[in-house]
Amino acid sequence: MELFSDKPGDEGLPGRERGLAMAAVMTMATMAVFDGSMVNIALPQIAREMGISAGAAVWVSNGYLLSASMTLAIFAALASHIGYRSLFAAGLSVFTLASAGCALSGSLDMLIIMRVLQGIGAAATLSIGPAILRSVFPNRLLGRVLGLNALMIATSTAVAPVLGGTILSTLSWQWLFAINIPLGIIAVILTLRVVPSNPALTRQPFDVAGAILSAIALGSLIMAADVFSRPDKDDLIIALLYGATAIVSGVAFIWRQRRAPKPLLPLGMFASSPFTLAAFTSLASFISQGITFVALPFLFQSVYGYSAFVSALLFTPWPLGIILAAPHAGRLADRYPAAIISTVGLAIFAAGLLLLARLPAQPEVWDIGLRSFVCGIGFGCFQSPNNREMLSNASRENSGYASGVLAIMRTFGQCLGAACVGVILSVYAATNLSQEAHAVQLSLWVAVIATVLAMVLSVTRLRKTASHLQNG
Repeated sequence: MELFSDKPGDEGLPGRERGLAMAAVMTMATMAVFDGSMVNIALPQIAREMGISAGAAVWVSNGYLLSASMTLAIFAALASHIGYRSLFAAGLSVFTLASAGCALSGSLDMLIIMRVLQGIGAAATLSIGPAILRSVFPNRLLGRVLGLNALMIATSTAVAPVLGGTILSTLSWQWLFAINIPLGIIAVILTLRVVPSNPALTRQPFDVAGAILSAIALGSLIMAADVFSRPDKDDLIIALLYGATAIVSGVAFIWRQRRAPKPLLPLGMFASSPFTLAAFTSLASFISQGITFVALPFLFQSVYGYSAFVSALLFTPWPLGIILAAPHAGRLADRYPAAIISTVGLAIFAAGLLLLARLPAQPEVWDIGLRSFVCGIGFGCFQSPNNREMLSNASRENSGYASGVLAIMRTFGQCLGAACVGVILSVYAATNLSQEAHAVQLSLWVAVIATVLAMVLSVTRLRKTASHLQNG
């Protein structure tokens, strides 16, 4: 297989060791996808067994998201101080032990604490996963391995709802966490064996002030997005206070980064317009995906009347489209400008979202699946070339930071998209079928607009690329 072939002048690791390192990174990514998707499905069962409200059970999911978001930037910077191998192995160990803690939890408080620890462990690994892939693979194969990584995540996304439903129908919810334990142990062993550390670790002091400000800013933004989706007026005031805190701490964070001797996030990376445009293109596209993934279950279950299991199956064509498109898009990105391929992918993605927004009142199942499949093809064509564009326009010593930015854009895009749907549903205050149908349809149109914005940003990259080629 060419991914593991060796050629003169190749950077990174020899072929066989590349495969083992890739297995460690992708195992963790698979666990993270499974954990998020399957736990969300289990929330009603957890609420019933623990005798708690649905609102309280939601914090089993929110605790994970909040802790991961607050620490992504911190771990991306910490990699340059302790190395990829040490950080990734530590994050995997925390995630695996916390999974065992979740499986053994007998109370909501303990389960939420373990979920918070899981989020911290996940952030430590996901923030530098793409950077590790870049460090072990030569540049000539970067697009292909990122495409394969997207393929693995898409496959996990497709399998997770069905696997979660199967486990919940035969075993208790605790097994959703217990399955992480053997996978985590294997991934830790592979990491310690083959994942390289950074070639040159920094000896400058860690930016503690920047870490605190980034955690406050990111955590406040997540909380604001969560609270803002509620209709109560008191909740709206709290959301605005969280938003104000996020803005103030965000401005203070930028001020700090401009003056710190070793900043938490080197702002000089954003001087590269391809990197910056790729980052914000990713943000806009994940907002679209976040909106759609939250809006479609309401459409399938509340409007069309499908069961939760059938709704999960109706999602399957989307990741299947990514599975088919992502590897080919990654290979093409190694031969042609990545911005061109990702822009074409966004155009297909926008067309698929437009088709979903224009679904008839009572569509056939195959019609829903076909429109979702178009979205998956488009997103698969976009994601891996865009990730390649980001990583290749950051220096190798800044790969960890660039990987962290990529993870932050993905997390916040999905979070803002979910909050957007919550706000629209709250405004409509759905009391009958037609109002909820209109709210979901409006959400999908907002997703179309966000994708068009991503296309505008991506087209700007094309113009800059053409100008660079002419000047060269």
